[in-house]
Amino acid sequence: MKSLVTVEKLKIEEGRLNEQNKPIHVFSEIGELKTVLLKRPGKEIENLTPEIMERLLFDDIPHLPVIQKEHDAFAAALRDNGVEVVYLEQLTAEAIDASDIRDDFLNRMLKESDIQSKTVYKALKAYLSAMSTLDMVETIMAGVRKTDIEVESDYLADIVDNNQYPFYMDPMPNLYFTRDPGAAMGNGLTINNMKYEARKRESLFIETIIRHHPRFRDSGVDVWRDRNETTCIEGGDELVLNEKVLAIGISQRTEPKAIEALAKQLFEKHSSFDTVLAIKIPNVRAMMHLDTVFTMIDHNKFTIHPGILKLDGSIDTYILEKAPGNSKISIRHETDIQKVLKEALNVSDLNLIQCGGGDAIAAPREQWNDGSNTLAIAPGVVVTYDRNYVSNQLLRDQGVKVIEIASSELSRGRGGPRCMSMPLIRKDVKKDSAE
Repeated sequence: MKSLVTVEKLKIEEGRLNEQNKPIHVFSEIGELKTVLLKRPGKEIENLTPEIMERLLFDDIPHLPVIQKEHDAFAAALRDNGVEVVYLEQLTAEAIDASDIRDDFLNRMLKESDIQSKTVYKALKAYLSAMSTLDMVETIMAGVRKTDIEVESDYLADIVDNNQYPFYMDPMPNLYFTRDPGAAMGNGLTINNMKYEARKRESLFIETIIRHHPRFRDSGVDVWRDRNETTCIEGGDELVLNEKVLAIGISQRTEPKAIEALAKQLFEKHSSFDTVLAIKIPNVRAMMHLDTVFTMIDHNKFTIHPGILKLDGSIDTYILEKAPGNSKISIRHETDIQKVLKEALNVSDLNLIQCGGGDAIAAPREQWNDGSNTLAIAPGVVVTYDRNYVSNQLLRDQGVKVIEIASSELSRGRGGPRCMSMPLIRKDVKKDSAE
């Protein structure tokens, strides 16, 4: 006869197995990746011009045929390693059709695109409504040029505006960075209010998929935080270290208030998470998110850019913990990141592998090209950009399997393999750590 302890343990294990069948299941950064959300770069890339690229958060203009080829190779590398790849544009179109919400979706997108003129609004709606759902979604993502449609108006504002700016609806070139508008954690996700106007519409696609796609809408997905919040948080700052601990960057794009509010939600809703490490990184474009300077690649191994550390090797980290017996938050300040991570992960040994080996030239150069932005697809197995050869060799020297992908054009958007992917399902990681 099985003991009560054994029976209870079996029930817990069975519950975790059932959870693995949910459409979102992410309790680590390193568990074997099973399903991932991508967005193939499209015509929105060709709608970048030197005059508007800074406002749309780009430093350069990628060559579309090449960036598509590189992105396809990225998707192929994931599939070759057993990962199901699903696409943002396809899931959005399927969600709209499944719930018959074309008109509502289009009205919301036009409203959030800041269409001031009623004449332009009407013309855009007629133009987009005439398309198939997938074409409509892809056209919205690409942006609508003023040469795409004819708008007849007697209003001075429309006439003047028509000569000032080339778009009725702005392109969304950052969409291939699917990590940021939403972030899966546990069996739920955050649907994010993003920092800059250029990216705020992106999370409407995520919301539409979660609320209306048959894969997600009736499956009990927890929305820990929705896009209507007033404070900003982005997925590149949200890291799931294990089933209890999150690391979230206080960055150029994620506010302390948002982190505290998310922690409160997680604690009050009795999620598995009871600790949030809020890590302060420099407020600069080169380090826009935590994952551009810090990623987890194995049980006790991380990549880190030395530029986020103070001269004494410290970094300001604020530990938000669920108080015993209630959902209140206690906060304490630490500066020893090694100590903090060892305690959080319950490991005695920790390996922080410096981008570019900490070299004064290689480190900032490779960090600019996302040398620290690795995507773990299993413990100790990562996808990286091939151009970061110094960092990649250091990872191999530390026993990490490195899968390199071409990156001459992908890297122009200032985001690496982790930025370009939103994991939806990962296998749970075995509790024993590699020490």
